Amino acid sequence: MRQNCILIVITLMAGLIPVLSYGTEQPVVGNATVIDLFNEDEMVMIPAGTFVMGSDEVDTSGKSEEFGFNKPLYEDEHPRRIENLDAYMIDKYEVTNQQYKDFVIDRNYWIPEQWKQNGYLLTHDILGIADLATLRRLASDTFRLDMDTRVMTQQQLLDAIDRKNQSLDKLPVTGVSWHDAQAYCAWRGKRLPTEAEWEKAARGRSGFEYPWGNEWHEGWSNSGGDSDWEYGVAPVGSYPQGRSPYGVYDMAGNVMEWVSDWYQAYPGNTITSDDYGEKYKVIRGGGWGGVGHYTISHFSRSPYRFYMKPESRFNDLGFRCAADVMD
Repeated sequence: MRQNCILIVITLMAGLIPVLSYGTEQPVVGNATVIDLFNEDEMVMIPAGTFVMGSDEVDTSGKSEEFGFNKPLYEDEHPRRIENLDAYMIDKYEVTNQQYKDFVIDRNYWIPEQWKQNGYLLTHDILGIADLATLRRLASDTFRLDMDTRVMTQQQLLDAIDRKNQSLDKLPVTGVSWHDAQAYCAWRGKRLPTEAEWEKAARGRSGFEYPWGNEWHEGWSNSGGDSDWEYGVAPVGSYPQGRSPYGVYDMAGNVMEWVSDWYQAYPGNTITSDDYGEKYKVIRGGGWGGVGHYTISHFSRSPYRFYMKPESRFNDLGFRCAADVMD
């Protein structure tokens, strides 16, 4: 299942080996405020205790059929109940490109498809070896710089490409399968969160409908596909108003997130589905895409459950890690 990352760079740059770089420059868009300092090891401790999980909502409006959803609304969230968990840690932010890049290089691991298209692994040291004609071609065709690359010097091209790559560092990594996410978390000495852990971190003890409360607020998350972010996704931590009660960011919108569980009926749920079983892994949190106001808010609900085959990879699908609290 692995793919040699160096071979991709060889294909693009005639055999040059990558040396990675990191930057902090990011845009500010609309209601978003990009964090200035980012600690990739920062996690939040979720205390032991009870919390509300699931919902008893019922689709009385026929929205499932109207929008052609692949499953009835709300039914797989039943019943609303009290659960209890031991204390655990969860990443404050979604795993970023920069973090995942360290893993890819260290383990010579599979490269997300987007990186092969946007040149993210081609860094200053690599590109500095290229001749001017090759650099101009890459700047135009791969990095898609919105400037006249034909008249730019080598240094001007390198600086512009550096800024382009730096703008990707704090974006959540996407295009990763459940297996990829699990492998990264294990590499970090962590694991994927369980579905219950994810939901408690998002809803707090009281079971909020959204991370910030029970009312939908447009602009408090990167949801709906109508933002001005160049790649659709926003840098992690860009929507502080949308923090969960425990201070966890982006649990509604930005990217959907893998959790560890198979898609199964909750205890006490008697509704049957052919999709239950060890076939699909659960995805939480909603992504930056969406169609219509109703669907945007519905997919961003903290109890909402979605599922995909564990080998699936999409441009609005990422993850965050969790860890046990050591005694």
